Amino acid sequence: MPRRRPVASFTLARVPTIRILPNELIDQIAAGEVIERPASVIKELVENSLDAGARRIEVDVERGGVGLMRVSDDGCGIAAEDLPVAICRHATSKIASLDDLAAITTLGFRGEALPSIGSVSRLRVISHPRGADCATEIAVDAGNVRSVRPAAHPVGTTVEVRDLFFNIPARRKFVRTATTETGHIARLIERLALSRPDVSFRLRSGERVLLDAPAPAREPAGEERLGQVLGKEIIASLIPVEHGSGPVQLTGWIGLPTAARAQPDQQFWFVNGRSVRDKLLASAARLGYRDVLYHGRHAAYVLHLALDPQLVDVNAHPAKLEVRFRDGHQVHEFIFRAVERALAGTRPESGATPAASAQPVLAGAAARGGGPARAWADPGAMTGALPLRPPQAYERSRDPWMVAQAVSDLAPTRLSASETGESSASVMKRTGRESGAEGYPPLGVPLAQLHGIYILAQSQEGLILVDMHAAHERVLYEKLKADHGSGSPASQLLIEPLVVTVKPHELDAVLEDPASWERAGFEVDSVGPTSLALRRVPALLGKERMTDIVKSVIEDLAREEGLHHLGAAADRFLGTLACRTAIHARRRLTLPEMDALLRQMEATDRANQCNHGRPTWTRLTLGELDQLFLRGR
Repeated sequence: MPRRRPVASFTLARVPTIRILPNELIDQIAAGEVIERPASVIKELVENSLDAGARRIEVDVERGGVGLMRVSDDGCGIAAEDLPVAICRHATSKIASLDDLAAITTLGFRGEALPSIGSVSRLRVISHPRGADCATEIAVDAGNVRSVRPAAHPVGTTVEVRDLFFNIPARRKFVRTATTETGHIARLIERLALSRPDVSFRLRSGERVLLDAPAPAREPAGEERLGQVLGKEIIASLIPVEHGSGPVQLTGWIGLPTAARAQPDQQFWFVNGRSVRDKLLASAARLGYRDVLYHGRHAAYVLHLALDPQLVDVNAHPAKLEVRFRDGHQVHEFIFRAVERALAGTRPESGATPAASAQPVLAGAAARGGGPARAWADPGAMTGALPLRPPQAYERSRDPWMVAQAVSDLAPTRLSASETGESSASVMKRTGRESGAEGYPPLGVPLAQLHGIYILAQSQEGLILVDMHAAHERVLYEKLKADHGSGSPASQLLIEPLVVTVKPHELDAVLEDPASWERAGFEVDSVGPTSLALRRVPALLGKERMTDIVKSVIEDLAREEGLHHLGAAADRFLGTLACRTAIHARRRLTLPEMDALLRQMEATDRANQCNHGRPTWTRLTLGELDQLFLRGR
């Protein structure tokens, strides 16, 4: 007789009761979204002060903010009858309708900061409104509200927060050391100070003053505030940006590519005065630096984006650190073009800051030889010094491709200028820059070539040194981009196709994207599983190295696949082509060829850096040369 299977018994689960949470728990849940760490509290309180029209804000912290956070301002204050309302959830004076939410112009608007803070700390608010007879205060202890009472306080408001998270031990464990939390608060105040250069900020930790940034007394206030917050030495490495299009305006400063940093710790974005961390904005700025920034480096910038409040949604994150744009693509393109246009002006000009600095060399010389020498005032006044007689004023070449024509046909065995018998004096005379006239070009007059790598030139200020490969690479790249933009790159049809042997997968990659090659002036085809036929080539390329150049371009593109923005694919191809085509080390140039390269650099956008962000030139002034040789001591 078969055995019976046991009948499974099921126990119905008890249906949970749905209940309304108590207000204290609701406030603590909201606090978890708004208050991440002590710096979050400071952010909310300082933004309230700015919304209140404060012109002076002082912040005091103890034990990294966990022990005490105090924010004092001279704003409009809070009326006594409004104090009990101010600490209630969703109580705010900044919006009143859905229409207001769609066009927010204030930093705060949610009405969650004070009740959230009061639920996880001991909160005290003291305020003296303008026109009131006296100040009043209200206190909240872990959500328990005390009655309003009179107090002594100047016009403005002070908010004290003590013992943060004292009633939530689990949250308290996630707070870092006092040093770490103080560092987060300091960086936050720096961002807020940069957003409002017209307001005075002071941050103290115990007895130490971590930041003292009084409102600048002169214009432009933003530049002085940069020096107060980031250091005065950074101002020399910044380029002003001012660009507008309809309702959108971008202002601020961007750092020179040669002043890039290992970390993105000096990148500040402000949207309608609000400090934000937005991926779209960061991406647009990074793309603007794509042609001038060395791989792995990060630009420094302080940028303010102003636009119609209805075009941006700031209600995208509880901490209001992220924003959403109605038309993100247009904003991205606008910022990218603005940054790119500002960087286009980084080329050698009279009095321009060199792309590379000789200061480390001079610092070493000073350490070995003592203090700095006297400033060079009159070179001819020193006994035995030869008077400087600059060449006459010059005209930049009208031929935008004279450098390519002068250099493209060079063979590795080309004679140097000294071997051809032409001196720098004859170059000056032949090009209309004879001694005795006035006006040096920005990069001076070529004198010689050093180790087949550097060009030495004499300028009004002293000695110019140029990395010829990096400089020629930039010149070629900008020319290729200009031709590509015009849609008509100069090319030549070969009578017999040039066949280049490549690997099968490399051939497939080329044939998958022939348009990129065509836009650069190539016509490519396949004549076998490993044979790439070049039927048309750019006119600027010499046939001697064509095979090597094409192979190098294919290898570089394969290695860098996926590392660039899709919109920069064409420029990436042209940049690689320019790098592989530019003159390389040990190539001997004549003085006319050196002169042609210097003149073309002066007429080329972004000529201070090569395509990879390396500097192309530097300057040693006569005073710095004196310092190296201890002259005048």
